[in-house]
Amino acid sequence: MSWKKLGWLALICLMVPMFASYFFDDCFSTLSQIFQHPETLELGWDSADYGFYAGGYSFLCVCGGLIVCGILLDVFGVRIVGSLFVGLMALGALTVVLALRSGLEPRTSLLIAYAGCMIFGLGSEIAGVAVTRSIAKWFKDGPVAFAMGAQVAVARLGTALAFILSPILVAQKAPGQMYTLAETARPATFGLALIMGGVLLWGIFVAMDARFDKAHGIASGRGAVKEEDKFKFSDIGRLLTNGKFLLISLLCVFFYCCIISFKKFGTSIVIPRFGMELESAKWVITMIPFFTVVFTPLFGAMVDKVGKATLWMVFGSVLVLAAHLVIAFAPQGVPFWGYFGIGMLGIGYSLVPSAMWPSVPKIVPERNLGTAYSLIYWIQNMGMLLVPIFVGRIFRAYEGVQAAVRAEWIFIGLGCVAVLVAVLLRKKS
Repeated sequence: MSWKKLGWLALICLMVPMFASYFFDDCFSTLSQIFQHPETLELGWDSADYGFYAGGYSFLCVCGGLIVCGILLDVFGVRIVGSLFVGLMALGALTVVLALRSGLEPRTSLLIAYAGCMIFGLGSEIAGVAVTRSIAKWFKDGPVAFAMGAQVAVARLGTALAFILSPILVAQKAPGQMYTLAETARPATFGLALIMGGVLLWGIFVAMDARFDKAHGIASGRGAVKEEDKFKFSDIGRLLTNGKFLLISLLCVFFYCCIISFKKFGTSIVIPRFGMELESAKWVITMIPFFTVVFTPLFGAMVDKVGKATLWMVFGSVLVLAAHLVIAFAPQGVPFWGYFGIGMLGIGYSLVPSAMWPSVPKIVPERNLGTAYSLIYWIQNMGMLLVPIFVGRIFRAYEGVQAAVRAEWIFIGLGCVAVLVAVLLRKKS
């Protein structure tokens, strides 16, 4: 079998760990409303606790872990460093599951789960960098935007599965009935099982990648690398003075916070705003990843063919801002507007990544891609650390429509900045 055909097999092996990571990260997103009634949870967490836990994903990333590990990725390669962090992703998920099932008092279980989420988050982000860097390598002279788009689409199927399956695993109960620890932990436990399958397929990819390097004469030892291809710390300075790179990084943080942080509280927003039951709200929020599954590879192929990546980034950012305006201000209690707003959000969520991620290898040398993607993720995680905490506090302080609209103001503000940055990037290109 040719290496070109094997590339698609390698892509499948890279997709599954990210699919599992996305499932685990979103396994409570369509259950966020249960944390508004901590008296019915044996776990004892409230909405602010849940927001605090969700923000833990980004803590180690923001504290510099992403940058350091991104540099290690460029120095030692995806096989060594990627394997380490795929393992950390599994360890963090295991820690979260054990904390949820521990029976410890709420504050203690929350802190242990937060620590597990920190480890999982750092492992997941660096694993994501390793996957993206590997796709750029394997599809360097081929349909790289389509391959990246396909990987993103399959990963977001993990989110879709979490949205659909979690409310089934934790069946809705009558008012006043208790959710046991085992019931609350079921989605995370299922996510851990998926991650272990991803670890296995990552191991298969590592073996394939070693054969790829050998067949293409790519040196695997640091000492054998040509001088001009070695990582240098001065490369970080060049990245941070690259205007296009900085604008892509800023777009990433504001754009992704409009969607990823929104998903954490999606059902808590659409249920009171559009008068939906949980079952309907679950399917509305699931439209976000389902739209990306359809449109992200399509838009990626379009970017490969016609270019104009920055133009698609502007369109996608405008769609996301418009979606949040609809969710916040459309007529109260009319489900149509919920479907319409979330549909716009899903299309915008497909447009920007399909154009943004393949643009990075065009402005950054291949030897620095690990560091470059890590810097972008580092900046992105600053927002993902803080936004869920603020939104969680809104849902602790307010209820119903008032809480939903106040939370939407945060996403509208982020969307306005994302549009501005996308326009500046378009002018600079």
